[in-house]
Parts: sequence; C-alpha cells; structure tokens
Amino acid sequence: MPSLGSDMDEGKLDEWLVKPGDAIERGQVVAVVETTKAAVDVECWHEGTVHDLRVSVGETVPVGAVLATLLEPGETAPSAPAAPSAPAVATPVAAPAERRPAAPPSVAPVAAPAERRRVSPAARREAQELGIDIASVEGTGPGDSVTLDDVRRSGERAQSTPSPLAAVDKTADIRTAIAAAMSRSKREIPHYYLAEEISLDKALAWLEEQNAQRSVTERLLLAVLQLKAVAVATRKFQEMNGFWQDGGFRPAPAPHLGVAISLRQGGLIAPAIHNVADKSLDQLMSDLLDLVKRVRAGSLRSSEMSDPTLTVTNLGDQGVDSVFGVIYPPQVALVGFGKPKERPWAEAGELRVGRTVIASLAADHRASDGHRGALFLSEIHELLQHPEQL
Repeated sequence: MPSLGSDMDEGKLDEWLVKPGDAIERGQVVAVVETTKAAVDVECWHEGTVHDLRVSVGETVPVGAVLATLLEPGETAPSAPAAPSAPAVATPVAAPAERRPAAPPSVAPVAAPAERRRVSPAARREAQELGIDIASVEGTGPGDSVTLDDVRRSGERAQSTPSPLAAVDKTADIRTAIAAAMSRSKREIPHYYLAEEISLDKALAWLEEQNAQRSVTERLLLAVLQLKAVAVATRKFQEMNGFWQDGGFRPAPAPHLGVAISLRQGGLIAPAIHNVADKSLDQLMSDLLDLVKRVRAGSLRSSEMSDPTLTVTNLGDQGVDSVFGVIYPPQVALVGFGKPKERPWAEAGELRVGRTVIASLAADHRASDGHRGALFLSEIHELLQHPEQL
C-alpha cells in the first residue's frame, strides 16, 4: 500500500485492474485504492508479471502492506517453494524508489478476481456517497463501462440523496486525517515564516494582453504564472525543493509542485503537477484544470499524491491578504499567495496605486535559513516582473 500523503495511515482496496499472469509495464495503473479524501489509481513502477495478489477487494490495510508480488521479466515462479518461517515482507507494487525481492515468498494468494465491469474511480465513489449499488447502474462508456454521469443519472432516477450522517462521518474522517498530519508537522518541523509584497502590474498586464487574443477556454490564470515562477526559482534555491528524511535533506531532481485544492466535502488535498519548471504556461494551465476537475470528482493517480516536492497554496479567491501554511512532511517548504488587490506602491521615488500580492514562505529551518528564504521570495518576485520569459 503506497503512502499517498502524510495524512494517510491506511487505505482500502477498491478494485484490482490486473490478475495473476498479467504482464505489466512501468507506470501502469494496477489497482484503485480508497483514502479518506479520494479514490486513487495506484501505478506500478516495475515491469514484470503479476505473480499473486495479496489483498482482497474491500480490504483495508496499513501503508507499507504488500498488495501483490511480481516476477521479473523472464523469471518463472518456483514450483514448490518452502513455506516461510516468518511473515513475508516485500515491496508494495506502487513504490517507485525501492526494489522488490527477486523471488517472492510463498504466501497463500488471493483468488484471481472474476471478470469485472469497468467502473471509473469517480463513478464508484459517487455511487458509495449516493448509496447506489454499482451493479445496478447501466454503463454507457467504452465497453459498457460505468461513468460518473451514469451513476448520477441513476441517482436522479431513484431520487436518492446522500445520507446526511454519512456526509458528516466522511467530513470528520477528513478533518481527523488532516489534523494528525498537521500536528505531526508542527511537532517535528521547526518552521520559520517570511512574507514579501510582490508587484503584479506587469504580470497582469501581460496576461490581459495574452488573453485578449485567446478564446475563453484557452485563457491563462495568474495561478499558472505563480506556479511557474516558484518552480523556476527552485533551480537557484534547491534547498526549498525536496524532503527531510532519515535525519537529512534530500533534494528533489525536479519541482513537482503540490497544488492545494479544496474538496467539496471540506478539507484540502495537494496533489502534484510534475516537472513544472520545464512546462509551457499553456501546458500548466491544462494540467491545473485537469487536476482540479479530477480532485473534485475524487479520482487521482498515486504518483500525484506520493511525490509533491514543494506545495503552493493560493487562497486569494477567498478574500484573504496572506496565508501562512503548515508544511506537508516530508517536504521542507510551502509557498502561499494571498489575494491580488490594489495597494499603495512606491517605485522610483514615486507613490502610486499598484496591484500587488503578498507571497509567503513557510520553511524548515533544518534545510534552510531565513536569509536563503528571503532570497527565494525575492527571486519569485523578480521572475513575475518578466512574465514573457516564463
């Protein structure tokens, strides 16, 4: 069971998408796991053949539990392996940074699942919330698969509504998970906080000019400029982008920015957009819209949940001037942006009204210090003065 965030201790296996004997490729989605916040498509980061499935559909297991074992390409299963004298330990199929044993230990395998109707994670989650038996829903997707719209239509026909008690319980679970993760963060991480007011006149003027030439569906948001500026700034300040693990800082090879997104039922989730510094603004805009849509539908990929290297939160649309966040361990920094607004602005000896935003930094004092943090915010400021270069 992969770790899909610091607030996850366990997960429920919703669906297997493979069976023993199936050949799988690196990055292939092999299972759907339910967490307190979303249904997550679990990717496998090894090539091989599925040997056995260790966890049954509907079973809840802790993070780190073995879901399945694989055979290396060309490897054959032992014909009569000896029974292990101690509980088997193997690498979860979704852990990209570790290597599983070459010959999996003998443990009674879970029976291969029968042929199942294909159901999107979002549709399965919606059916659970509406109290609908997914087997009764007519699928209209490819191969008669059940889509989110199919479930909603079924719910409308049955005039079914979510149980208020179930909604309260779900929200309570989310709040409990968030509270546990944030308590750990404040207990273990020596936070320091900085803020800087950033002029947005040039960035907003450039956006207005660009968007005037685009259709409504192709327009860029200020948020993508902010994400790109943060990502590019980490090239100079690598100590802001990585993890504190095993008593030391481990820099990340690229900025995979966690984007804080509010959930309909309450709470926040911060899945990653990968390789932000190397993407165009158009690609980032597309990725951001897709991510928000899938978060609200409750369907995410395990890689988006397990490897954010730095989180960006933007509560500007909520009307706040600034936000000082709590770091998501094992990350070492979080950047926040407040609401862009008109404020007095002095420049070149003149005082005028300018559009500005308060950018804040919460950082881990074990990995960086206030001097470097201040320079990091200044670099973000400078990058936003040249939006055409982003």
